Amino acid sequence: MPEFPSKDVSIVSDLARQVIELASSDEYERRRQRWRDVNERRTPDRAPVWCRIALAWREVLPQDSLQCTDPTCRGVEYSLRQKLYKHEVGDDEIFEPWWGVGVAWDCDTPHTWGLAAPQVDSTDRGGFRYEHPIKTEADYERITVPTFSYNPEKTERALSRMSDLLGDALPVRLTCQPPLAAMQAYYLEHLRGMEALVNDLAFRPELVHRAMAKLTEGILRATRAAEETGLLTANHHEPMSCSDPVNGQPADGRVRLHNLWTSVNSQEFQVISPAMQEEFLLSYQRPVLQQYGAVQYGCCEDLTQKIELIRRLPNLRVFVCSAWTDLDKVIERCGSSHTIMWRQAAAAVTLPDDLSAYQQHLNEGLRKLQGCHYQVVLRELETLKGHPDRLKEWARLGIELAERHA
Repeated sequence: MPEFPSKDVSIVSDLARQVIELASSDEYERRRQRWRDVNERRTPDRAPVWCRIALAWREVLPQDSLQCTDPTCRGVEYSLRQKLYKHEVGDDEIFEPWWGVGVAWDCDTPHTWGLAAPQVDSTDRGGFRYEHPIKTEADYERITVPTFSYNPEKTERALSRMSDLLGDALPVRLTCQPPLAAMQAYYLEHLRGMEALVNDLAFRPELVHRAMAKLTEGILRATRAAEETGLLTANHHEPMSCSDPVNGQPADGRVRLHNLWTSVNSQEFQVISPAMQEEFLLSYQRPVLQQYGAVQYGCCEDLTQKIELIRRLPNLRVFVCSAWTDLDKVIERCGSSHTIMWRQAAAAVTLPDDLSAYQQHLNEGLRKLQGCHYQVVLRELETLKGHPDRLKEWARLGIELAERHA
């Protein structure tokens, strides 16, 4: 008896063929070259313009629009339809002509850091909070350092199952990345909570240092475990971090950490001073980042007062200038030494009735960025607020202005 319903297989196969046709097209190769040029600090034909949808997917691609019935098939169908929708948006979306199946990792504890931090109060609007398990000073001692191990049996089963579903429609490849990144502040905030963490930084700094040391040890263990499998796969083919092979093609074909990109940030340290960010976060992120070949730093936090701190990080390739970071100061200090990812405020794009006011802001920013290596990125799109064509409008506007200022 077939594992997947034949109708589902037919639906997925048809979508997969459309995706591989796009991914293999000359247009997508031009987009890849655009990303490669900007991230290698060469001069592209124009800056890449790209958006990433978050909860707004439920508006543009609701679950009741899917046709498959099997849960696995529905998941694959959803991912493929997302790619096809992004193609319709018309930005510099890129994806590869294959389907990736990630390595299966086992952790020696049920929860990564030994403590559960469940989400509670979820709402249909997407809001939730964490039940932070570190409630007292003594709870800090409950943080444990995890050990990850590669599970070949689970991995092979996942590969085989996806190959059975996609067949000849879309090649299936194993992908392998470390199970943890240098996101110490993110991990600790989940465990402790933001208000309590800020108080601890001020009044109980020794506890934060001990926690950061444990988290860093766990991250380093995870990165080494991944590298020691010999299964790491290059990750320089995605939007924002598409580039030439990092540190070249390995002579022996074995990808190592210094052949990879990593993306980290410091959002939880938004209100923390530069000196305290250096002491309590960057000093712990640095030993991890120096193992990677290319680093992208930043997300939605304001880094205006911390530009020089970030610029000194090892292997920094992309400086993320959020909508709250002073673009003029980033341009002044980064110049052409780094690629600037200029992030746009989602609310400024999705909430207004039209883009006329935003157009002036975008045009002025791109004028200032002339002569720099930069990307234009719109992320964290939680809603389109009743403007179903807004992303297409934004992509057209962004590309037109990027061409004008190229």
